[in-house]
Amino acid sequence: MSQPVRDDIIMHSDLKTPKSAAVAGIMFSLLMFTIFGLLRRSIPTDPLEPGAWLAADTNSIELALNLVPFAGIAFLWFVGVLRDRLGHQEDRFFATVFIGSAMLFLVMLFTAAAVIGAVMLLASKTEPNELISSGIFRYARSAAFIVNNVYATKMAAVFMVSTSTIVIYTSIAPRWIAYIGYLFALLLLIGSYYIAWSFVILPAWVFLISAHILVDNLRKHGDDIGAR
Repeated sequence: MSQPVRDDIIMHSDLKTPKSAAVAGIMFSLLMFTIFGLLRRSIPTDPLEPGAWLAADTNSIELALNLVPFAGIAFLWFVGVLRDRLGHQEDRFFATVFIGSAMLFLVMLFTAAAVIGAVMLLASKTEPNELISSGIFRYARSAAFIVNNVYATKMAAVFMVSTSTIVIYTSIAPRWIAYIGYLFALLLLIGSYYIAWSFVILPAWVFLISAHILVDNLRKHGDDIGAR
């Protein structure tokens, strides 16, 4: 007597992560470097500055803000690449912290960009001097600074700590990359408020680990072709 066919058979999808998907992490890093450069040359680092930049050419700021969503998309793709590389080794605890910190980082990044974007929109409809002297501008400027330089960077540090720990326990990347991640995370946790370039620490580390994953994927792909 033949065994009845079970209704709960799991159908495996043919969707697979492309070998070059790690390029997403590199794209995230390059976009964030560009955003940081455009904003740094247009907006002073002091959140209590008088706001004279609103009366100047703001095209660089608008370009930077328009690049933020694309950087967020690339970062999400990078997180997916890491999860795909983990496979069955993924631990629920570290996966929760890893994914949660990544999502919170993006939320904070988008929030800061939205606040600056709202200031830009108001500036385009009112006299710059009138907006600069208002309490709304000072509040929005300070809020964007705090969200980005305190909360977003702290979530970036948590992301690097959790990812570095995963790297050490699963060997999905060399340990020295994890140790650099711990060092960078410590810098963000302790001195992000005082380090003007703290915004680029996470993109720099993502670039490092993405470049390794990309090279490793391409090498394995070459080995597979050579074995056929």
